Amino acid sequence: MTTKILTRPPVAPDAGSRPRPSKWIWSWLYGGAAIVTALLLTVVGYLVAGIASGHVDWPELLTERAWSPAGSLYGGLAMIYGTAVVSVLALIIAVPVSWAAAVALSEYLPPRLSRPLRVELLAAVPSIVYGLIGIMVVRPVIARIADVPGGDSLAAAGIVLAVMITPTIVAVSVDALAAVPDRVRESAYSLGLTRREVVRSAVLPLARSGMRAAVLLGLARALGEAIAVFLVVGRADGRMPSSFSGFLDSLVHPGQTLTTKLAGPEPVLAGTSGPYFAALCGLGLILLALVAAATIWGTRGRARGNAGERTPRFRGTPRMRLQRDRLVMALRMGALLLPSALLIGMLALLVTRGNSAFNPSFWFSSAVGAAGGGVRDQIVGTMLLVAATGILALPLGFGAGILIGVHASERTARVLQTLTVVLGGAPTILLGLAGFVILSTTMGWGRSWLAGAIVLVPVVVPVIALTTSARVRSIPPELKESAMSLGLTRAQFVRSVVVPYTWPATITGLLLGLARAAGETAPLIFTATVFFGAPALPSGIVEAPVQALPTHIFTLSQDSGDRQAVTQAWGSAMVLVIITAVLLSAAVALRNRFEGERWTT
Repeated sequence: MTTKILTRPPVAPDAGSRPRPSKWIWSWLYGGAAIVTALLLTVVGYLVAGIASGHVDWPELLTERAWSPAGSLYGGLAMIYGTAVVSVLALIIAVPVSWAAAVALSEYLPPRLSRPLRVELLAAVPSIVYGLIGIMVVRPVIARIADVPGGDSLAAAGIVLAVMITPTIVAVSVDALAAVPDRVRESAYSLGLTRREVVRSAVLPLARSGMRAAVLLGLARALGEAIAVFLVVGRADGRMPSSFSGFLDSLVHPGQTLTTKLAGPEPVLAGTSGPYFAALCGLGLILLALVAAATIWGTRGRARGNAGERTPRFRGTPRMRLQRDRLVMALRMGALLLPSALLIGMLALLVTRGNSAFNPSFWFSSAVGAAGGGVRDQIVGTMLLVAATGILALPLGFGAGILIGVHASERTARVLQTLTVVLGGAPTILLGLAGFVILSTTMGWGRSWLAGAIVLVPVVVPVIALTTSARVRSIPPELKESAMSLGLTRAQFVRSVVVPYTWPATITGLLLGLARAAGETAPLIFTATVFFGAPALPSGIVEAPVQALPTHIFTLSQDSGDRQAVTQAWGSAMVLVIITAVLLSAAVALRNRFEGERWTT
């Protein structure tokens, strides 16, 4: 009797199952970072060229409070003070509420409730609508409480900005918390810690990097915002306090910021050369320097705190642990209710004032005259600008974010992050003026939809890059080690591990950036849009303007004495919010589908 030994014939390895070479990865990543740097250098170059066109007395610009072009006196100290006060006030209000709401969404509510309650829908409200709401709601409250006429004030601008930056901080912070592996929470709970202690000692130290990036994004939004602040700050030159009581009094009186000065009529009146125009460009350069200083400070603090973040430790006392846990939970859930209440209140106001948007004919008919008809052409133009901006910005921001998080050294990553946040903080009025000079005038495009999309790219790219890089830094070390132990090259690791891991956060950054871009007004006025006379779809690129909802609303809102124009403006605002909210909801659903379960080991 013979025994047969069964043997399996050798099978050739499946070449298709092995990771393919990914040499193109580095070209993509370095290209994204190079474009981000080039965009910032373009804005800085425009400002430097403007400064070189005339004499700038820098000591006077930085230390003198009076601004009088007629007397050749250009002092920007009062505007620097207003910018600092408004931004700090917005952060003081928004950061505690946003962080508490993010923790409540990530750690206290189940996913089936937390995902619908994420307040990213607040980002669907364009800047011009925030300004209109500030005029109708915030200014009367300030006027009544402080007993000042009108209510135009630094405090009103800070409150409006706080509401505007809340969805950005909440959304990015939730992504940072979601990136913390569940095994960290499970280990902490197994030690007998309460939920508050788990969050404080195990979750927050690991998510702190991404949550600080969220604050930097919010600060960039606050420093770069022009239109909403323009409508509520009062734009009074030269007002500076001389005492603490004077400081408190200045909060409830009109002021001026760097962005409102640049967004006003003066850049047009100043021409394109001379000391007047040079002083305005100097203010723009100061604004970029403020954003850079805040970014360097934030990243420096994070680098120093890294050592303490690697090993989370429990610090607490055993006294009244359960009572403190319940109190903190109540406070965090209450913080979640505040942005939800703001969203409901805004929607109620928009529905009440903009009920014409619920008439189908308003959507599908063209505008007639100055304030009649519908907004069909404006809707088509807005969608074209948003789509083109997203197509241009997504690969650039994604590549720059991955390069910052994976391949760059710590010092290089800090420099790239600083450049990215400075680009995000660049006031959009400067982007519009730079686009007007370079694209519309020098290149001869005139008013062009593509010029408008290119000008909006710097608005979206920093949001994508920073959210992506924060997500990359939260990749568990064991995941990296496992990938490298399989023999993957760094390029294959980026393609097979980093890209799928960061994709949900990238979608969050994209939708937040596009939501902001959809409501931008200042850049489009100079480069892409007209109030009437443009076709719904342009037939080319050169001299091919479009009509867009943000500039349509802004133009109508200037004629506050015409009741029909105001009604048309609110109806157009409601249409813009609905469109952005639909796009935002679709992107959130897509992000949630990609996000799936947390990556754990």
